Amino acid sequence: MSAKSFFNEDEKQDIKLAIKNAELDTSGEIRVHIEDKCKGEVKDRAAYVFKQLGMHKTALRNGVLFYLAVKNRKFAILGDVGINQVVPEDFWDDIRDKMLDDFRDNRFADGLIDAITEAGRQLKKHFPHQTDDINELSDEISFGEHKK
Repeated sequence: MSAKSFFNEDEKQDIKLAIKNAELDTSGEIRVHIEDKCKGEVKDRAAYVFKQLGMHKTALRNGVLFYLAVKNRKFAILGDVGINQVVPEDFWDDIRDKMLDDFRDNRFADGLIDAITEAGRQLKKHFPHQTDDINELSDEISFGEHKK
């Protein structure tokens, strides 16, 4: 199973729709990146991918990356500095724990969709949607290895 084939086409569309829907209520920007393997610490890899995707360039520094490495079953949720400055330190823990429960039950698409939806709800409290808000980052799932 490769990163590109981990979710079927319907699941990919459902994930993309979850991102679009979550971003309707918040100025936060959500991305999903999936690759085959993560060498080393998953949060370090997610931080590298975050930067490679240009997620640190949003106006309010309020991007969120859901990073999955499917072959070694690692994942991370990474929020940008703008989010981390205004939320409690354990902000992502409940979302991460629920995702882990869903993943353990082989509910990968549902777990990711639910996590994206909840991230949007939580971000709305700190970064509500603005009338002049623009979509700063692609809603498409990105795949593959970003080389160091």
